[in-house]
Amino acid sequence: MTESLRVLASRFAALALITAVVGLLPWLSGRDPALSVLRALSAEQEPTREALDAVRRQLGLDAGPVTVLTRWVSGLLRGDLGRSWINGAEVLPSVLSGLGVSVTLMSAALVVVLVVASALCLPTLVRGARGDATATTGGAGAALAALPEFLLAAVLLVSLSVWLGWFPPYGWDGPLHLVLPALALGIPGGAVLGTLLNDALPAVFQEPWVAVWRSWGCTRSVLVRGALRRALPPLLPQAGLAVVGLTGGAVAVEAVFAVPGIGRAALGAARAQDVPMLQGCVLALLLLGLLTGSVVAAIRRRMLGPALRDAALSLPPHSRWVPNRLHVAIALGATALMASVIGWGLLRDPLRINAAARLASPTWAHPLGTDGLGRDVLARIAHGAPSTIGVAAAVCACSYVVALAVGFLPNIARGTAEAANAVPPVIAGILVAAVLGPGTFGASLAVALVSWPALAAHAAALVEQTRAATYVNAHRALGASPSRIELRHVLPAVAGPVARNAVLRLPGIALALASLGFLGLGAQPPAPEWGLVLAESLPYVERAPLAALSPAVMLLLVAVLAMSLSALASWKHLLRSQRRQPV
Repeated sequence: MTESLRVLASRFAALALITAVVGLLPWLSGRDPALSVLRALSAEQEPTREALDAVRRQLGLDAGPVTVLTRWVSGLLRGDLGRSWINGAEVLPSVLSGLGVSVTLMSAALVVVLVVASALCLPTLVRGARGDATATTGGAGAALAALPEFLLAAVLLVSLSVWLGWFPPYGWDGPLHLVLPALALGIPGGAVLGTLLNDALPAVFQEPWVAVWRSWGCTRSVLVRGALRRALPPLLPQAGLAVVGLTGGAVAVEAVFAVPGIGRAALGAARAQDVPMLQGCVLALLLLGLLTGSVVAAIRRRMLGPALRDAALSLPPHSRWVPNRLHVAIALGATALMASVIGWGLLRDPLRINAAARLASPTWAHPLGTDGLGRDVLARIAHGAPSTIGVAAAVCACSYVVALAVGFLPNIARGTAEAANAVPPVIAGILVAAVLGPGTFGASLAVALVSWPALAAHAAALVEQTRAATYVNAHRALGASPSRIELRHVLPAVAGPVARNAVLRLPGIALALASLGFLGLGAQPPAPEWGLVLAESLPYVERAPLAALSPAVMLLLVAVLAMSLSALASWKHLLRSQRRQPV
């Protein structure tokens, strides 16, 4: 009961903190919302002091932040979310309508997630059922996970809607409108979950019970079901966060396909400083995240059974992955290609504008063509590499450290991570930029604030299961100190898998930073950041596809290279640890 109360308290605290920050946004930002409301209501009216004071009295802002927040909370207890500052409509019906659309889209995207994750895990499941428990690099999953959602949405829109005419290009009127947005959301999310599960399965197939079941004559389908049941519990928190992310993180996809979802509504409210509507949207996203997390936690405890409570879990051994020439060639090829592109492009000017060569095709003078202003794409890709990869790596490293620290407090980490994960990076970027102002630091902080929850949830699940392992319980019974158990046994079991998860999310972090830059909250033009280059080239994807595809391909190379190097490092560490073991 104590653990349940701690989880509940952490969820409530995170919910209250985020809601209060949104409610205090007019005072935290230092900008007068009365001016935004006045311009929205009457763009021709002069913003005189009398007119602004009248708007403040109408909105109740003259009463001060504490009074305004107290009124909103009291209305919330009565089921009243207030009225929009822009159009005067009630917030609750609009929030429920947008939430219904987003949940429907989330359900369709979840089907795509399951299909993609199953396809990535199927070869490992088949080999494991046959007795081959070797691991793979996960390069295909890393490449799919690195696909930008808004670029994938644009490509699907152009190819399957404009060129082939199979699906409607935008709107929300029938099942066909679900297909393209669901694919754009589900493919990267399914790749993340599929890669994590694919990493866990080889170690499960090496456990003793698999050999026992096989000797009893169990069929391959029974072995596959048992392996999935054994490998899924540590990843269920990731699945829950991914489900919420499909709803809250779909702002870009909803914008591309003009889907009237909750994410798009929250973004519009944030831009217009419509605080009641923004509060309602964020509150709906948070409640959805907490509800999903509670359901996933219950399923996980059901799957683990009393073994978790009685500290009787057996952890899988380290999986052995033996690289072949192809794996090494992939890592070397990605490194050589990236180094060649960056080295060649650094010799060029990324800011030189040639209006006569706008959207030019690839030539020797411009190997990757030019963008909409006539700037050399190769030069912008090369000069944007340090800022794109460096800032993303720094955010990823900070998120990893925070996740490990918070993960050792599973009860607190679970609720806090569920609430933080429900806030889309775009909304977090708007909130941070409102306080600190737009810029690279503000965008980095915003992405870091929403990047650690998935890693923390993964770490917390592994910490909880490792602490409940039989060998850890044996060390505890022999008198080992808690600090020794945590440092010598729990931390090594958690650090490696969470690090691989963090590397897998590196391209996504880079894209989140880029999306904030595109909205004017991060890197500002004419900075040659990859995501900003990609976003600027999307309107011209039909005329100059290389301008949009080049930064996306570079992000794919970063993902494949990172996954290959991490796998090679893990293999060498495993060999060294095996050589140190006594015979």
